[in-house]
This record gives sequence, structure tokens and C-alpha cells, in this order.
Amino acid sequence: MLSILRKARLKDKEMRILMLGLDNAGKTTIVKRIMNEDVNSVSPTLGFIIKTIDYDGFKLNIWDVGGQKTLRTYWKNYFEKTDTLIWVVDATDRERLEDCRQELFGLLQQERLMGASLLVFKNKSDVSSSMTEDELRKGLRLDDIYTHKWKIMTCSAITGQNLQEGLQWVVQDAKDRLFLY
Repeated sequence: MLSILRKARLKDKEMRILMLGLDNAGKTTIVKRIMNEDVNSVSPTLGFIIKTIDYDGFKLNIWDVGGQKTLRTYWKNYFEKTDTLIWVVDATDRERLEDCRQELFGLLQQERLMGASLLVFKNKSDVSSSMTEDELRKGLRLDDIYTHKWKIMTCSAITGQNLQEGLQWVVQDAKDRLFLY
């Protein structure tokens, strides 16, 4: 039934993207950069922000949800009808990598996210002290994920590096795995 509903929604070329990650990972900055908004004054998201963008003939509804520890218990309220989960990681935050992995794996076990693909944005890749893609892959144990189609991409919310490529992957993934009329 879920796949039929997804197919019907994609027929209208509308997608729901849930953007999550620990606090200070850069989720809101990524959304602002995608929307061509000012990224110089970003404050912590204390709830959620919804932005809609037309991309490659699709209407992408991006749900940016705050990542503070006190807000994470509320993430489950945003899972419904999610087509893609974008997990944003601060590539300079080695100290919280295990916490980041645990939160991600907890999300991937949620039944309402079972049909969603996963894009891991390795944000702050333009910082010289950031983790390599291989470090992040191993630290998050991405190769242990068999329940979701996933991809990791380096990016920079400040410079915009690979953000459009990330959206392109999201849309192409939806085209590849869901039948469109």
C-alpha cells in the first residue's frame, strides 16, 4: 500500500525530504544555501522549517528539523510520507561521531522511514581538519546499512559545494526506484 501511495505522489512529482542530524551540523545553512538565502546569519532551529523548491520538474518539500538533544525525541513526528532522509554530519565533529551513528541507526529502524532513501551529507568538508569520506563511512558504519539505499556526499553549506548534486541524486533515486507514469 505504501508503495502505491508513493507512486501516486510521485506521479504529481512531489517529494518529501526530511533533513536531520545533530545540532550544529549545518542543516539550516544547507537549506538556506539551496534556497539562495543569506547564510551569514543562521541561528539554531528550535522546531522545524519547511521550504519548497522546484527542482528538475519536481516539487521538493524539505523539512529541516532541529537537532538539539532535547528535540530529537520529537523527530518521529516528522517521519510520515518521507521519500528521502538527508542526514547531515558535521565532518569536523569527531567527538560526537558515535552519537551521530547511534542516532542515525535509530532512525533507520523506524518503520515509517523504511521506504526512504538515505543521503548522508558530509558537511564542512571545506575545513582542513574535516574527516575524510572514508573516516566518516567507517565511523558511521554506513557499509552495515542494508535496509535503505544510501549515498554519502561531501559538501559545504557555506560554499554550496555538492548541494545541487545531492538534490540531483535525490530526484534521480526517486525516478529509479519508483515507477512514474
